[in-house]
Amino acid sequence: MPLTARSASMRDAMAVHRLEFPFSVNYVCYASVGACFAVGDAGQLLDLPVLGAIAANLMLIVAALALNTAADVRNDEQHGERGHLVGATRRFGRDRVVRWAAAEAAGGMLLAGLVAVWVASAAILVTAAGIVVLQVLYNVEPVRLKRRGLIGAAVYCVSLSVLPFLLSYWTIRSQLDASTWTIVAGLWVLAVGRATLWSVPDRVADIRTGLRTPAVRHGFAGAVAVSVAAVIVGLAVTGWGLWWRFGPAWALPLVVLQGAFLYGTVAPTSRRIQRRAMPPVAVGMVALTVTPLVA
Repeated sequence: MPLTARSASMRDAMAVHRLEFPFSVNYVCYASVGACFAVGDAGQLLDLPVLGAIAANLMLIVAALALNTAADVRNDEQHGERGHLVGATRRFGRDRVVRWAAAEAAGGMLLAGLVAVWVASAAILVTAAGIVVLQVLYNVEPVRLKRRGLIGAAVYCVSLSVLPFLLSYWTIRSQLDASTWTIVAGLWVLAVGRATLWSVPDRVADIRTGLRTPAVRHGFAGAVAVSVAAVIVGLAVTGWGLWWRFGPAWALPLVVLQGAFLYGTVAPTSRRIQRRAMPPVAVGMVALTVTPLVA
């Protein structure tokens, strides 16, 4: 394959898996943050079961994103800012992208199963299965929870943020303390707020295809208001958990970085959210992931 064609194919593969910056940074953080909260020493992150759990999370996350791209191609055809996703999916073929997603999910499940056997914890495999099941329910007809407004956004964010956190955490420790549960809950609410805002630029396309996302159900202003409210609540809950565990000197900067996402609620478009609101979120997620290792 010529170099230019290979480069184009790689770009298309990254597009259908939503691996453009800054999203890829967030996915690495979602996959590893639970382990970072569980370890007593940063060196433990190099233990094979921990690396296996993080790799399993990454495979399950990118599988879910590829499945979402394939499931949404009809909607994205109606969206002026999603032409690159539609083009990449069409060049590979929708069925091929679905097969990729299935293979990646199977690989993630296999890795999670090996880790579960290694550390003698069935919860790890059950959690991995939960990620797969929730993503299938979110994306695939006849259930397709994406049509269910905020319920769909909430389920999607459980599979993307909460369950990966638990999978890598439970590889090291069997129980979460109260402050960590609070942080996990706050991260979930923050993710719901961001997912709700992402539905706003898609509103016209979703109306055309009959997809009842939060922006369709609540309107432009209503969805933005719900997003802002969820982000504020998420910041408060996450900040409380971080303050409880690490103290205010660590909690306040992390909350400020995550709160920068609110900038994207002003005249939200996909490009504005990706380029201006998400980079501070990615920086905040990196800082949150590293904090337990250095605080």
